[in-house]
Amino acid sequence: MAPTGDDGRDGYLAFVENHQHRLLRAAYLICGNQHQAEDLLQDALLKLALRWSSVRNGDPSAYVRAILYRDSVSWWRRRRREWLSAAPPDQVAHDRDGALRLTMHDALGLLPPRQRAVLVLRYYEDLTEVATAEALGVTVGTVKSQCHAALRRLREVAPDLAPDARPGRGSADLASGLEVNP
Repeated sequence: MAPTGDDGRDGYLAFVENHQHRLLRAAYLICGNQHQAEDLLQDALLKLALRWSSVRNGDPSAYVRAILYRDSVSWWRRRRREWLSAAPPDQVAHDRDGALRLTMHDALGLLPPRQRAVLVLRYYEDLTEVATAEALGVTVGTVKSQCHAALRRLREVAPDLAPDARPGRGSADLASGLEVNP
């Protein structure tokens, strides 16, 4: 028997088509591994499909992001292993921006999952502290303290990211986001 009326399938498929690439990039930034990011997103989209009827009128993107970040932390807690990388660590970048991206990627990989999730939500996804707290299921104070600790740790492990350490950049240039109180 064919389904009658709108079962939400078309809306779900449209959502996945419109948001999957951005969500995959966020998943990759969180876990640092392309294959794990794909698995995380697939699991999150499956969970979304199961709850689509109750989530579709709200903000399904926020729902999926929350699943991504929570599942990533859970996965990390279960498997605390070394991360395999597609590029060898001694690979030299030919351009300065590429080197900065690699430095940032490596530095993010050194952060605990919760701190990494906070930074990605705040500075990549550009969420407010309140929205970040809701996505992670923590208080705003936790978001602030985790963000502060993560930025401090980034400054320790990657001093090349500081604006005064980059050639041709002065303190009058645009902020990099690492200038938050030390």
